[in-house]
Amino acid sequence: MAEPGLRERKKQQTRQLILETAARLFVERGFDGVTVTEIARAAELSEMTVFNYFPTKEDLVFGRMEFFEEQLVAAVEQRAPEESALAAFGRMVLAGVDQLSARTDMIAKAAMLIRASPALQAREREITAGYTARLAGVFTAETGSPDDDIEAWTAASALMAVHRGLLEHVRSAVLAGRRGGQLTQDALAQASRALARLESGLAGYPTNSH
Repeated sequence: MAEPGLRERKKQQTRQLILETAARLFVERGFDGVTVTEIARAAELSEMTVFNYFPTKEDLVFGRMEFFEEQLVAAVEQRAPEESALAAFGRMVLAGVDQLSARTDMIAKAAMLIRASPALQAREREITAGYTARLAGVFTAETGSPDDDIEAWTAASALMAVHRGLLEHVRSAVLAGRRGGQLTQDALAQASRALARLESGLAGYPTNSH
């Protein structure tokens, strides 16, 4: 794979600078206590530059999450002909789990910000809905189904639910103090069980024993 050019590397560095500056200020003063103008000033950039990279203030919190969700959709879209959508999606989810131990501090900070802000919670739901729609679009295009095909939307929603459920599980675990190998092993077990449930189908689950 070719190395990114100078211009692309500079854009990546600027994007990273904005994200890191915003994260620091949000942790210090809370999401609602910081303006985009203040983030731009602290990063020594213009406010317009910040908005060029992140159209809303909420996007400054979810930039990394959206990048990962882009990868999830791309993994399904670009999978080999013999690979199922579930296998491609699951492969990417499990690869993300392997990186948890290096990101626990960032996860904890983001979780505290999001849980303290209704605006961020609403934005996160919007992002999830958008990527679910993107994934459903991949399925309808591949199958030649109408855009509102329920089977495609059900499959997309089920796959995204694995990602979202795992994200919430990891946030709670990190806030409870879980770290290192214990966190990774637990997350891998949770994700693998959820993916296996989709692989085997939902018939007969859960069994109503009451």
